[in-house]
Amino acid sequence: MTEIDLYDYCRLPEPKPRGRPVADDLFDWRVTDDWPEDVPVTPEEVDVFEAWFGDILEELFGPEGSDRA
Repeated sequence: MTEIDLYDYCRLPEPKPRGRPVADDLFDWRVTDDWPEDVPVTPEEVDVFEAWFGDILEELFGPEGSDRA
């Protein structure tokens, strides 16, 4: 009579490699830029940007309408 292993479906997972992955060779990488010289921005996009980053912009550049030389 053949012995049946009822736990043969339960295999331990392969161990994951530790540490950082091997870096790609960046020698052959090329960066291209196909953006136009001037990128159009709608007033609504400016409003959203000011709503989220207005405090930071004022901290960096001063309040809106202030004369900075």
